[in-house]
Amino acid sequence: MVAPPPTPRNFAVDVARASAAFQDLARQMGAQFLDKQEIIRLMVVSAIAGEHMVIVGPPGTAKSAMIDMFAKLIDAKYFEYLLTRFTEPNELFGPVDISAFREGRYTRRLENMLPTAEVVFLDEIFKSNSAILNSLLHVINERKFQNGPEVVPVPLISLYAASNEVPNDENLAAMFDRFLVRVLSDNLDSYHFHELMKKGIALELRKMTGRRGPNDGPRTGAPADLRPVISANDLRSIQQNFDKFMVFPEEFLTKYKGLVFQIRSEGISISDRRAVKLLKLFAASAVFDGRTRVHDGDFFILRHIWNNLDQVELLEEIVNPVVDSYYREHPDERRFIGPSASLDDLLTELGLIRELLTSGTELSDIQLFSQLKNLNEIKVALAALPGDAAARMIREVDQLLETVFASSKFGL
Repeated sequence: MVAPPPTPRNFAVDVARASAAFQDLARQMGAQFLDKQEIIRLMVVSAIAGEHMVIVGPPGTAKSAMIDMFAKLIDAKYFEYLLTRFTEPNELFGPVDISAFREGRYTRRLENMLPTAEVVFLDEIFKSNSAILNSLLHVINERKFQNGPEVVPVPLISLYAASNEVPNDENLAAMFDRFLVRVLSDNLDSYHFHELMKKGIALELRKMTGRRGPNDGPRTGAPADLRPVISANDLRSIQQNFDKFMVFPEEFLTKYKGLVFQIRSEGISISDRRAVKLLKLFAASAVFDGRTRVHDGDFFILRHIWNNLDQVELLEEIVNPVVDSYYREHPDERRFIGPSASLDDLLTELGLIRELLTSGTELSDIQLFSQLKNLNEIKVALAALPGDAAARMIREVDQLLETVFASSKFGL
C-alpha cells in the first residue's frame, strides 16, 4: 500500500510559531539569569541544530541552574548526572539485566537512563573515567548505544555539559572536540551586582518559606511556575526539514571563508568537519529569530569555538567587528534575549552606569571598557525605540560617553 503524499506545509508559519516558543523560553530564562543572554541563545540554538554544548566557568556561576531550567522548559525525556572519576557505567547506562544474565546474555536495563533520554546534562563531564568517556563518545557521535550484542538507537537531541575548567589532558581531547559550542560563564561584574542581590534574596526566601515574594512577577523562574514551551517533537520536526534552512548566500559563505582562515591563521584550529557543522548553528540561529535565511549577525557563534581560554579574547577581536558592523547597518534586527528592553529598563540601566562612572570610584581598564560596551548596547537599544524620550536618552548616553573619553584616562 502506497502512503499518501504529505500535506503541504507553510514553513514560514512553522518557523514563526517555533521562533515564538524559543523567544518565550529565552525570556523566561533571561528573567532568572542576569547577563546570560548569549549563553541562553546558544543553548537553544544547539538544541535546534541537534549539536552539543559545554559551559565552562568557576563554581557558583549558574552553569547547572541554567541547564536545569532549560530542561524544564522543553517537553523531552531528560537525564542528568554529576560525574566523578568513581562513576560507574551502570549509573549512566543502566544496571545489568540479571534475568538476561542468568540466560547468558549481558545487557543493561535502559529504562529512564541516558540511552533513552532526549536532552542530557552531565556535570563535571571531564572528571569521568575512560570507561564512561568511551561509551559516551559512541552515543554523542553516532546516537547509538551498544547494549550487549545489540546496537540501540539513542533519541538524543543535545547533550549539555558543565565543567569548572577546560580539560588539558590529551585523553580528554576527543570528548572536548565533540562539543561544537564552548561557552564561558563567569561571575557577574559590578554593573549587575545590585540586581543579582535582589534576585538572590528573592530566591533564597522562596526556598526557605516556599512562598513567592511581593516583588516576584508572574513568571519568576521558580520550579512551580515553569511549564514546557516547546517539545522534543517540535525540535525533531524542525530538524527533519532543516534542508529548508541550510541554504547560504554566496556572499555569506565568502565572508565565512575569510573568518575561518583568519581564525586559523591565529593558531585556533577549526577542522573541516567543524567548519561544516558550524553552518548548522548559523541556520539554527536564524530559526531562533524566525528567519529562513542567515545573515552576518549569526557569525556571533564563532566567538564560542575556542580550544582554551586564552583564545576567547582573540576570537572576539576577530568576530565582533563583523557582527557589530551588521547590526549598525540593521539596527532594527538587533537581538534582545531575556526581558524586553523597555524604556524604563534602559533608563534604570543608564542610571546605574552613570552613578558608577561619575562616583569617583577607581575602575580598572577592564571594568571601564565593560561599562562603555554597556553604554553602546543601551544606545543601540534606544535607537530601536520610538518617541522623544528615547531620543533624549540617546543624547544623555552621548554626553556620558564624551565625559568618560574626556577624562584623564583617555585624555591623550
